[in-house]
Amino acid sequence: MRYVKWTLIALIVLIVGSFVHYTLPQHDIVRVVGTNTERTIIPGNRSMFWSSGEATRDVQFIQTVKANGQTMEYRNEDTGWGWPPYFKFDTSSLYTEASDAESDKATPEWYSVTHYGWRNEVLSIFPNAIAIEPVAGPDAKVVPWVNIIILAVLAIVMLLIWRMWVQFRERTIDPLVEDAGEAWDAVDDKADALKGGIKGWFARLRK
Repeated sequence: MRYVKWTLIALIVLIVGSFVHYTLPQHDIVRVVGTNTERTIIPGNRSMFWSSGEATRDVQFIQTVKANGQTMEYRNEDTGWGWPPYFKFDTSSLYTEASDAESDKATPEWYSVTHYGWRNEVLSIFPNAIAIEPVAGPDAKVVPWVNIIILAVLAIVMLLIWRMWVQFRERTIDPLVEDAGEAWDAVDDKADALKGGIKGWFARLRK
C-alpha cells in the first residue's frame, strides 16, 4: 500500500511539474538566423500544443542558433485571452522585430527570446515566442523574476493548503478514527465477555 501511495504522489508531482514547466516563461540566448511562414498541418492529438484549434493554417516561425551551435525554432502565435494567460496580441510586431534582428556568424547579434512550451522534433511541436530583446552577448544571464514570484506564490498556497489539511485531519478525521477504534474495542470487549459467559455456562452445565 505504501508503494501505491508514493507512486501516486510521484505521478501527481510529475504531472504538476510538467504543466508548470510548460506554462512558465523561459529565456533563451540566441542568434536569429531567419523567419518564415509555413502552411502547417496540425494533427488533432497535438492541437493542445498550439494556440489555435484549426487543423491547417499558416504559422510564423522564428529560426535561431544558440552559442553552442544548437538550433532552436519557435512558433509565433497569439495567445489572445486563452491559456496560458500571456495575452499576446502582437504576433505581427514580434515577427517584424525578429526579422530585423537577423545576423550572421561574422557579425553576430544576440537576443533573449522569452517563450513558453517545448521543442520536440518527434511530435513536431514548437515553443511559442512571447518577446525578443537584445542582450550584450551569448553569456548574458536573464533573472527569471516572473518564475520566482509565481513559484513563491504557489509554494505559499501549497503550504496553506497543507496546513488546512493537517488542521482538518486533527479536528475531524483523527477524532472519528479514535472514536471508531474505541467503539471497536468496546465491541471486542463485549464479545470477549460473551465468550467468557458462554464458556462459564457450559462449564457449569458439565458440572
